[in-house]
Amino acid sequence: MSLSPLPRPPRGPRRRSLLASAAGAALLVGCTGGSGSGDSGADPSADDRARARAARDSEQLAERYAAVMAAHPGLAERLRPLREEVVRHADAFGAARAASPSVSASVSARAAGPGNGTGESGDSGDSGDSGAVPGDRKGALALLAGAERDVADRRAKELLGVSGESARLLASVAAAGAAHVFLLTEDDG
Repeated sequence: MSLSPLPRPPRGPRRRSLLASAAGAALLVGCTGGSGSGDSGADPSADDRARARAARDSEQLAERYAAVMAAHPGLAERLRPLREEVVRHADAFGAARAASPSVSASVSARAAGPGNGTGESGDSGDSGDSGAVPGDRKGALALLAGAERDVADRRAKELLGVSGESARLLASVAAAGAAHVFLLTEDDG
C-alpha cells in the first residue's frame, strides 16, 4: 500500500484568517467611539492632523480603486468590497466628504490616459499624483496593492505620535490595509 504525499501547506495566512483579522479590526474601530479615553501626552492637534491625513489618504485610495475598476470592469466585483471598506475608513477618520461611488471626471481621464495600454509607465504606485492605471490586470492589482501597502505603512509609523484613541483607529485601519494587500496579491487560481 503506497502512501500519498501530504498536500503542501499553503504559503502565508489563509484567506479566512485574514478576513477574520480584518473583521476584528473593524470591531476594534467600532469600539473606539468615545473621545475621552484617558490617554494624555499626545498633542490633540497632532491627532487632528493625523486623522485628516488618514482621511485624505483613504479618499485618494478610494479614487484609485474607482479608476482601476473603470479601466478594468472585470475586476469590479473583486474590488468593490475593498473600495467600500476604504470609503468607510475615510468616514471613520472624519473625511469632509465621502469618496463618491462613481468615478470623477479627472480620475476617469487619468485612467484612460496615455501610456495605459502598455502598463510600462514606471510608476510604482507610491506617488499620489500619478493616477495612470496599467493596461493589464496584474499591473492594475499591483498598483492598488502598492498604494494600500504605502498607506498602511504610513499609518503604522504615525501610531507613536498620537493618543490612544487615534492610535487604535490607525492600527485597525492599517491592519485592514495589510489584509487588502494580501487579497490583491493572491492568485486568482
